[in-house]
Amino acid sequence: MNTTIGNRIRSLREFRDLTQEQLATRAEVSVDTIRKLEQNLRQSARISTLRALARALDVQLERLVGQSTVTQQLRDDGGLIALRDAIQDIGALPGVPAADDLEDPPSEQDWVASVKAATSQYWRGEYSELSSTLPLLLRDGRAATREAPTERVWQQLALAYQLAACLATQAGHPDWAYTAVEKQLAAAARASDPLMEGMGVSTLSWVLLRQGRWEQAQAIAVRKAEELEPSFLRGTPAQFAVYGNLLVAAATPAARRDDHDRAIELLSGAEAAAVRSGPVRAYGTAFSVVDVRTQKVNIALAGEAARPEQALEFAKDVRLDQISRPVHSAAYRVDVAQAQYQAGDSEAALATLLEVEEDQPEWIRLQALASATVREMLEAERRRNTALRSLAARLGVDPAL
Repeated sequence: MNTTIGNRIRSLREFRDLTQEQLATRAEVSVDTIRKLEQNLRQSARISTLRALARALDVQLERLVGQSTVTQQLRDDGGLIALRDAIQDIGALPGVPAADDLEDPPSEQDWVASVKAATSQYWRGEYSELSSTLPLLLRDGRAATREAPTERVWQQLALAYQLAACLATQAGHPDWAYTAVEKQLAAAARASDPLMEGMGVSTLSWVLLRQGRWEQAQAIAVRKAEELEPSFLRGTPAQFAVYGNLLVAAATPAARRDDHDRAIELLSGAEAAAVRSGPVRAYGTAFSVVDVRTQKVNIALAGEAARPEQALEFAKDVRLDQISRPVHSAAYRVDVAQAQYQAGDSEAALATLLEVEEDQPEWIRLQALASATVREMLEAERRRNTALRSLAARLGVDPAL
């Protein structure tokens, strides 16, 4: 039997011993919305409303909406539980005796090549494959630092932990991701690489965003950007890229907090940095003008007062063929689909989501916004739409409304 969002809200509310009125006050949402959700008269709500309810109920959004937190394929040699165990390395704890069967380290060249390959897997959305190889990659990295603790090896270990944090967050496990970021920052410090530390803070900001800690997510990204702000004349492309990534990271929580003017200000700074740097691939990510412009679409939809028409105007400045990372392209198009639906064009929204699913069938199953958009579309459905209901079933959204 499928469990609806309303069933989960009611169960969690009763577990917290809250009345509907008390929950409405805590979440700053309408009590009528809560009643309709719990009575299954509504099957969904705006993503900002769901985030507010999740925060008020002290749970992650992924649990409230029933987001999948598993990869599509089971692997004998890895998986998300193996990734958790590799991130939460018991042997690294002080006072815990080390195991006798320590891995033989790979050569530095092989280790660097493995991290590069894993990064490509992540940005292609090959999460099942990555979840099977990343646990071993982390173990190899720790072995490499024991054998040859050069700054380059430590830098690559920081990148491996960055991948672990990103994958754990995408799979709905931000607590594991937080631990991975801690280890990323520690490795970056051993590498004496302030830009790697900057990317670690950018990753941490995203993790905090997914945990609902918006004010902290914005504050740490802004502070690190101010610390690393490059000279306009002497800054390198990598410096501008890391600085710009931090501004982008700060813009999203600002918009979630309904400070859209500040969010646009931060993105304007990031776009200026992207113009100065040109397209850059560094520190496990990519940075360019188009990468910044996609985020303008995202922030126009954030907060209590979404601006779908503005989001679609921003989208006109984005050339899809210039987005270099498949997963980033998919995330941008999910934002566009949400804007299309909110602007009243359900047909275009469905077509966009189906295109994303065709390109990224595994990735889209892990996206709360995609599932929330489909739920909203089902609730507003006036006549049975087979394509919509089929998509809902594949995303794990209950189509029996």
